[in-house]
Amino acid sequence: MNKKICVRFIAVLFISLVFLCGCSQKNQKTLIEFASWGSKSEVDILIPLLKGFEKENPDIKVEFMHIPQNYFQKIHLLFASNTSPDVIFINNLYLPVYANAGVLEPINLTENVFYPQALEALSFKGELYAIPRDLSNLVIFYNKDIFDKKHVAYPSENWTFKDFLNTAQKLTDKNTFGISFEEDPLFYLPYLMSNGGGILPDELKKEESQKSLDFYADLRKKYHVAPERSENASATMAQMFLQGRMAMYLSGRWMVPKIREEAQFDWDIAKFPKGTKGSIVQLDASGWAISKSSKHKKEALKLIEYLSSKQSIEAFTKSGLIVPARKDAANSEIFLNGQKPENAKIFLDIISTSKPTPVTVDYREILDNLKTQMEPRFN
Repeated sequence: MNKKICVRFIAVLFISLVFLCGCSQKNQKTLIEFASWGSKSEVDILIPLLKGFEKENPDIKVEFMHIPQNYFQKIHLLFASNTSPDVIFINNLYLPVYANAGVLEPINLTENVFYPQALEALSFKGELYAIPRDLSNLVIFYNKDIFDKKHVAYPSENWTFKDFLNTAQKLTDKNTFGISFEEDPLFYLPYLMSNGGGILPDELKKEESQKSLDFYADLRKKYHVAPERSENASATMAQMFLQGRMAMYLSGRWMVPKIREEAQFDWDIAKFPKGTKGSIVQLDASGWAISKSSKHKKEALKLIEYLSSKQSIEAFTKSGLIVPARKDAANSEIFLNGQKPENAKIFLDIISTSKPTPVTVDYREILDNLKTQMEPRFN
């Protein structure tokens, strides 16, 4: 009898172990790491999306690596130490460096729902390396109250550089500047591109580039419609615009939430003025890439597909922070919902004439050299 009990006990124990082992394997989750930058407001949008993904995919756990400062320096170190996250939020200004180094996985796109310019910006040597979340271009934000007070017509659809300068001069007085001036190439590249120039070494030598740089420098030095360094009292161009000390401000969609919240005046946006080649601003893009060394590429791609869905992109769009890279999200009521700016569609209209920033593998070095060259020219 004791022998039979012993045999039964062993059998039950064996079955229990098998059952528990099976449950353990069944409940085991695949862990994928996801790195991104972003302000608190952006992270507040992202966290619920990640939780929603985990709910839809109970076999996957996402470990969010938030890097709010020195993002690409830290990503570079992670790649160098072979500890890169599975999914990396990246932009077109840094993507060529990592794609050229062979640390990113090429991605095959299955949906044709994105603006081709955004896809081009996140491609390298003909291969797509990131699925875009948003695209970024530049417009002129303008203070309608200042225009009205000075009886100056709002910027027109087809205004030229001459019209632009004339408008800036009419708006400038002892308390107000006509237009912003920033020494980062991001903000003067449209002046060059609209006249057939550029900032890459071969492009910079062209007469069109040099004349455009002269025009830009003269906004500050000759015409005095833009502030000298000593005249902004350490305030940024955004702060001067919000303080009502600047009538026009060249910037991107990322400024919309702040202007909506803080502007105590009526405002809207206009296209950048036309040069000899038309109104051309650069187009940048941000999106999600997969590390070449990831051991969970299938799960990583599943996360990217979830984050780049219409529903997820619209969640980012609601805040006013981004221009969606998805056409359906960009043309939805969420983006064009009647909130300021009234002419929000301009962000979409200029995509067709925008050109991806001509990024090269040594682009950061080119920018550093350019800033050194332009320092005496602008000051």
